[in-house]
Amino acid sequence: MADILYLDHAATSPLRPEACEAFLRASEQASNASSVHSLGRKAKLALEEARNDILTGVGAVGIGGLVFVSGGTEANALALHQAKAYDYMVVSAGEHDSIFGAVAGAEIAPLKASGEVDLVAFEALLDRDGRPFVCLMLANNETGVINDIAKAAALVHARGGWLHVDAVQALGKIDIDFEGLGADSLSLSAHKIGGGQGVGAFVYNRDHTPKALITGSGQELGLRAGTENIAGIAAFAAALKACHKASDDLCSAQNSVETALKALSVTILGDEARRVPGILYIAQPDWASHLQLIDMDMAGICVSSGSACSSGKVKSSRVVTNMGRPDLADKVLRISTGWTTKAEDWQRFYDVWSKGYEVYLKRHTKELV
Repeated sequence: MADILYLDHAATSPLRPEACEAFLRASEQASNASSVHSLGRKAKLALEEARNDILTGVGAVGIGGLVFVSGGTEANALALHQAKAYDYMVVSAGEHDSIFGAVAGAEIAPLKASGEVDLVAFEALLDRDGRPFVCLMLANNETGVINDIAKAAALVHARGGWLHVDAVQALGKIDIDFEGLGADSLSLSAHKIGGGQGVGAFVYNRDHTPKALITGSGQELGLRAGTENIAGIAAFAAALKACHKASDDLCSAQNSVETALKALSVTILGDEARRVPGILYIAQPDWASHLQLIDMDMAGICVSSGSACSSGKVKSSRVVTNMGRPDLADKVLRISTGWTTKAEDWQRFYDVWSKGYEVYLKRHTKELV
């Protein structure tokens, strides 16, 4: 088998060298940021430097507070914990399972065929008495489609509500300006940008006073009990500082492959909307997701059929169904690039996928005959 080609960065991105170095350096200190001795103070300094670096990286310095958590799922759970102070909840039909699966009884804002949240329908859902708590992701984790957060924020705030934004898949791919977005809170995760698994952040507007989800001690200004993972947090900050926009060569290679795939009657989900670079979600109605995955894996290419938060299962995509294409929901494949990807990797993917599809069609045609 040829060298394995990893094109599943949207699931997790390998640890960056900068993050690894920061992790090892912080680990060597081996101290608790709550300790008052000299090594404890050094750990506390490293913690606050990382906090400032991440707030800077998302345009939240001066306006935002930050709680370090175990990842995007906990950050979303902490956000949902704030909803108790509001009168009703609205979430988009495209939200990550960590939100969508935890909000029984919420109003669901539909998606347009493009994959964007339908803001006209969204506004209609807000046309009622009471203050809403709203969850709307910045970039969808399957399609990469970008939502108009600033416009949604204006609608939510006109009704005295809170807008939480899952920015996990947007981080490191596009510029994030917390103040410009107008969000009340953001979820972030380190492992999506090569910062290591098990660390995330909940960023909030300091006009609010969030209520802790995990209580019992005073870490993180009383907003999240438990000893901070200083090494993991240092790696997170280092990874974010190392992020840069996808190169022109990489974007051009992706565009070329998208054009070639369309010539094979492949549907690109979200093609009519703004998308983050490095996520391509395709569907071929003649070829099931699990068969595509097997073919790619046998050729040494790691991709996925969508969200990786499903215990390793291959299942139909709720997002694609909610885009009005249930016929394609079990025919999708997600290709996602990151810091290890080279422009030529896109061509290798296309060559393998198109050959595999050709072989599948020939075999399938013979079976039908």
